[in-house]
Amino acid sequence: MTLEELQRLGITPQSVTESLGRSTRGWLCEDSGQVVAFSMADRATGEFLVIAVLPEYEGRGIGGKLMALAEGWLAESGCGRAWLTTDLDTTLRAYGFYRKRGWTDWKVERGLRWMELGLPP
Repeated sequence: MTLEELQRLGITPQSVTESLGRSTRGWLCEDSGQVVAFSMADRATGEFLVIAVLPEYEGRGIGGKLMALAEGWLAESGCGRAWLTTDLDTTLRAYGFYRKRGWTDWKVERGLRWMELGLPP
């Protein structure tokens, strides 16, 4: 997504900073001081907000590790279920990535696919 698209969704440096001060947590992976991947989740809602991995770092297990950290934190925070939104296109890699991790389709609404994952108590 472009910065303009993110801003239209209300995602700005200020909104992210404020969220991190409340109920959101983030994880990142660095290589030689460069951020190559990150993820974020919100314990107040159980939402898995984002995962991003630079293309040249895909296929190394980084995304899976970041997802596991977020899922574990949501479970430790008392969330019984995590959810996320993704593209409707099931041929995209993201969809297969989520399905492989146990996420299931929940609903399709507002042009997005909503997925959920039951978390251990």
